[in-house]
Amino acid sequence: MLNKIVLMGRLTRDPELRHTAGGVPVTSFSLACERDFRVQGEERQTDFFDVVCWRHNAEFTAKWFKKGLLVAVSGRLQTRKWVDKEGHNRTNFEIVADETHFAERRQDGPNYEMPPHPSERGAPPPSARSFAPDSDMPPGGIPQAAALTSTFAELEDDDGDLPF
Repeated sequence: MLNKIVLMGRLTRDPELRHTAGGVPVTSFSLACERDFRVQGEERQTDFFDVVCWRHNAEFTAKWFKKGLLVAVSGRLQTRKWVDKEGHNRTNFEIVADETHFAERRQDGPNYEMPPHPSERGAPPPSARSFAPDSDMPPGGIPQAAALTSTFAELEDDDGDLPF
């Protein structure tokens, strides 16, 4: 079965970092996503999604993301069923984020500290993924871009006709 969701929106509040009884970090926040269309004569509608991040992704998100920041999230949609204080059955839908990324340049976002821009530190922009503890990923979740440009070679022009 396939359960994959990708969203881009603005945080409606600062992420909240908590820890489970077993000490596993978990962060939650809400994401506001404008719809791509609008009814003529009306304002564009916005959907609000609850997002949950776990482990390294939770710590990264809690440290660097703030209310108002434009972010991209990918993960899965999950439902939780529970009973409220009055005994009514309730269902909650939330996004479990496997990856979270910045979706705007530092100077375009809210006025607060963000990680250094890639040009200032020689690395790709920060993002976070959930990796197994035995993974060889460095802290922060991003492998160094090991000379990606050196693998490309310029093609010679054969002055021939294109086959289409």
